[in-house]
Amino acid sequence: MKILILHRVPYPRIEYHRGIDHDLHEVTYLGKQSAIDTLPPQLRCTRIVRPGLASAYDEAMALLANDPQRFERIISMSEYELLDAARLREALNVEGASLAAVNLARNKLDMKAAVQARKLRVPRFMSLERYLALQGHVPWRGATVLKPHSGASSLDVSIHQQPACAFDEIRHKVSQLSLRIEEFQVEEFINGPIRHFDGLVQDGQILTLLSSEYVGTCLDYMERGQPLGSWHLETTATMKAWVSAALAAVQIRNGAFHLEAIMEGDEPVFLEVGNRVGGADVVATYELATGIHLPSLELRIHVEGALDLEHLNLQAPDLGFGWFVFPGHTLSERNYQGLNGAEELRASPVVVQWNELQPGALLPEHVTYSAFEAPLAGIVKTADPQQTRAWMQTLFARVSLAEHLTSVA
Repeated sequence: MKILILHRVPYPRIEYHRGIDHDLHEVTYLGKQSAIDTLPPQLRCTRIVRPGLASAYDEAMALLANDPQRFERIISMSEYELLDAARLREALNVEGASLAAVNLARNKLDMKAAVQARKLRVPRFMSLERYLALQGHVPWRGATVLKPHSGASSLDVSIHQQPACAFDEIRHKVSQLSLRIEEFQVEEFINGPIRHFDGLVQDGQILTLLSSEYVGTCLDYMERGQPLGSWHLETTATMKAWVSAALAAVQIRNGAFHLEAIMEGDEPVFLEVGNRVGGADVVATYELATGIHLPSLELRIHVEGALDLEHLNLQAPDLGFGWFVFPGHTLSERNYQGLNGAEELRASPVVVQWNELQPGALLPEHVTYSAFEAPLAGIVKTADPQQTRAWMQTLFARVSLAEHLTSVA
């Protein structure tokens, strides 16, 4: 089988060889140089570097115009290139999720409307265009969230706490940053812990599911440079049924999923979902807890069409794992100077992995949750999920990145 992979996520995050037999199939990786450089040198495959000046779809179509080829599968494991892969499949008549289905799992306006139609609760919302036309008169009384309808990682998200000021603040932000109005939405801010649900679905049926709750928020990580983590907790039958209904609403029928919800008491309020694995160390902790490597099984679903469930290890999860990551992109100094307050915690017996940059290493200027790039990231395991959350809260309270030396230009 000839397989085209739009390669964007660093190879170690996916480990494609665990899900695709590269000796059996002809696999082509198409990506920017930085992504292609992460491929193992010994991997049997074709490597094509694209300029990265246009979309993956446009550059793939240009390459195929000069060198026509027929692929039987076109796959992307990146949130940012799922639509490109769908467009290519549609243009080249290749099997896989349709453009309409992928768009439903990318556009948060359409996504929430579909979930709401299934009688599941979502934050009240509207397009930014409608919000501006209504002069900020919304059917909720509290804070308002401004966010892109197809974004990820909390990029370009802002929370406007004072209802009386929200419209002027948002209008000013739109004007100041020249935001594309048609690409944004507003929604009601709901306060509560945020959970994420990860797993695999095949033919609309959940094969495996693990529930987690964040310590910190993605927005605080991106905007304020605060650490982020999450810990596993038990999944009830009621919550599994809710996740299944949400996936059905947005037509995610095959592959991995990463779904987020705000918990208002015991009630989940749908936030968003992606037809992909979660970022940070979601994949690593999932495998430690269940023995299941999400990306490789997702690839097998895409390539083989179905998994042999008789040989799939579906053990009960070993709860107590959690992951954490500290950002470096908000620091004024661009080189890593070490940690304050980490000595005791670094040596804690609950630490499974502690990935720390070498002092003097250049900090990334972009937002990243990757253990390969962040100044500090790790995995812990305790005997009880609540202990994991408490340990992580202690870590976040005590540890910070040092900023006492002269920055490197």
